[in-house]
Amino acid sequence: MFKRGPSTADSAASVQGVERITSVLGPGVIWHGAITGSGGVRIEGAFEGEIALRGLLVVGETGRVTCENVRANAVIVAGAVRGNITTQKLEIRASGRVWGDVITTAFVTDEGAFLRGQIRMEETVELNLETPTEMTQQAAAAAEASVPATPPPASPVVSPIPRKKKTAA
Repeated sequence: MFKRGPSTADSAASVQGVERITSVLGPGVIWHGAITGSGGVRIEGAFEGEIALRGLLVVGETGRVTCENVRANAVIVAGAVRGNITTQKLEIRASGRVWGDVITTAFVTDEGAFLRGQIRMEETVELNLETPTEMTQQAAAAAEASVPATPPPASPVVSPIPRKKKTAA
């Protein structure tokens, strides 16, 4: 009588498949740059830059993230995030603080959580994340483009200097 449709089961399986931490940015680490690719990342330190992650992003209680736009399949915030968040599932824990706008399909919050911004709930969210094979193909194309068309000049061959043998006297 109360059956779930195939789309609900598929989306639940895809969210469970990405909820595994594979990398940790520790509490004493300050990182400026980009986090891209697939897998789960937990941030306990300070991060500033760009996050485009096919997987789970956890901002721990000591974590501080500053990004223009955080994009990940699932995001759990127990620390502080300054920037917009685009995700399929967002959870803000009681100690979590978010300053920015949110676009998501599922939203969970604990009592005491903080959000300053707007939430837009959508049927589906396009994260525009590249697959690892696309990233590899782009890296290979970039490497090919940087290889010079003409080979470098050959270096001169240096022959070893013959050494005199010592004779027994």
